Amino acid sequence: MTSNFDVGKIRQDFPILERRVHDQPLIFLDSAASSQKPACVIEAMNHYYRNTHANVHRGVHTLSEEATEQYEGARKKIARFINAKSSREIVYTRNATEAINLVAFAWGRTNLRAGDEILLTESEHHSNIVPWQMVAREVGAKVRYIPVDAKGYLDTSTLDTLLTKQTKLVGIASMSNVLGTILPVSEVIQQARAVGALVLVDGAQGVPHLPTDVQALDCDFMAFSAHKMCGPTGIGVLWGRRELLEAMPPFMGGGDMIRKVTFDGAEWNDLPWKFEAGTPAIAEAIGFGAAIDYLNALGMSNVRAHERDIIAYALERLAEVPGLTLIGPDDPDRRGGVATFTLDNIHPHDLADILDHEGIAIRAGHHCAQPLHQKLGVQASSRASFYIYTLREEIDRLVDGLYKAKTIFKR
Repeated sequence: MTSNFDVGKIRQDFPILERRVHDQPLIFLDSAASSQKPACVIEAMNHYYRNTHANVHRGVHTLSEEATEQYEGARKKIARFINAKSSREIVYTRNATEAINLVAFAWGRTNLRAGDEILLTESEHHSNIVPWQMVAREVGAKVRYIPVDAKGYLDTSTLDTLLTKQTKLVGIASMSNVLGTILPVSEVIQQARAVGALVLVDGAQGVPHLPTDVQALDCDFMAFSAHKMCGPTGIGVLWGRRELLEAMPPFMGGGDMIRKVTFDGAEWNDLPWKFEAGTPAIAEAIGFGAAIDYLNALGMSNVRAHERDIIAYALERLAEVPGLTLIGPDDPDRRGGVATFTLDNIHPHDLADILDHEGIAIRAGHHCAQPLHQKLGVQASSRASFYIYTLREEIDRLVDGLYKAKTIFKR
């Protein structure tokens, strides 16, 4: 890890980390749900609202031109961040969920037929399951799943039988939001190509934590959200191959996504605006651009190296707690900064409440992955997730909190 990755210094960039909760210093271990925001992102959005606010694309006055330049400038930064061929392949959405829905309904309704198959993994977030179930039901297609083994690894040995001529699309997360598993996306893409299937990657967990190159990966679509990577809520991205996006019909109709409208019909705008109906999230896009600048300054390889160190330490410390069962891989090289577990018979919501009174924020529940929990035979779990501002000392505080919970519940 290079010297510019100083976690103590990085923490100074995040105003919220100065907070106290229940008179305890805040320990934020819920970054997989949404990361905290550095001051530069907050200030970029504030500066826009104070100095530049106007609608984009539609005005010739100074404020509109400035707003458009910043809004489209952020799109170019995002394209470079994931090494897209063109910023025209970057479609702004509300979040990764909307991005996946866009593909499911705009591409799926046009291309899927009765008897076709969509292949997902058992570890997918609901956002990469439910839209495909909805479209499959509508057109008569079938959704199938690549199994996950007891350790949390994808069983790729099943691909030889699961991938067939009927498989039209494979949907796979680059990193599981529950297991923390870094999935073998490249291997799956290569095998999907052999049967002519497209591949959509849910990068909501992967893009914020791992270097990402969509051209090298050779996928067809990728979805991710700003709010998990130091940016604001309310904006996400669909990246897609230009030829695929060109062939897809619009997802929504309205202003800005059209070239011409008559009483009898309409002609669509060019990419990417064909998919961006109505007034967009302008301030959020500008904030997203600032977040990209911030992560680029840190270096995504450094981000991954820090998280590998943190998860390795977390796995080591959590293994010391009697009655704790870790969910997912025990190899930090194959796991992101997510530690999901159960503790004795203490309900995750009770555990989260106890930890909250220690100033520690974790997640409790099924984490929008009910099918995976059912597969694992677990109703709910506790999840601590880490990011660029996480310290080893915070893992120690988490472990202390777990012991306190065991004492309270006499476990």
